[in-house]
Amino acid sequence: MQSYTIGQAARLLGVSPDTARRWADAGRVATHRDESGKRLIDGKDLAAFSVELAKGGSTEEEAPYTSVRNAFPGIVTAIKLGDVAAQVEIQAGPHRLVSLLTREAVEELGLEIGMEATARVKSTNVHIDRV
Repeated sequence: MQSYTIGQAARLLGVSPDTARRWADAGRVATHRDESGKRLIDGKDLAAFSVELAKGGSTEEEAPYTSVRNAFPGIVTAIKLGDVAAQVEIQAGPHRLVSLLTREAVEELGLEIGMEATARVKSTNVHIDRV
């Protein structure tokens, strides 16, 4: 299972590291420490928190979340696999992006809930890049 530092989690949630740290200190998202003492958040916990946060409306900081060249870095929050097709959801800050792609593409990328990924939007298509 992939884990994220407070800074990485903040970037994925579209907030400052101080805000992410306050949320962790308040117990809004669970953390654990690695062998060097650095606080980490499990990917599945961060995915669940990002969905909860997005449902709750705006974040504490009202800074707009923008993408560069239509790229939305975020965290995979849901994967629905069919026989041939698949649906992947990514929470990128306050944005929830859903992409329909082949099951084979999801398996080749090794996508899992809690994993960092980037959604790239071109016209009406959303492409997923594994980070």
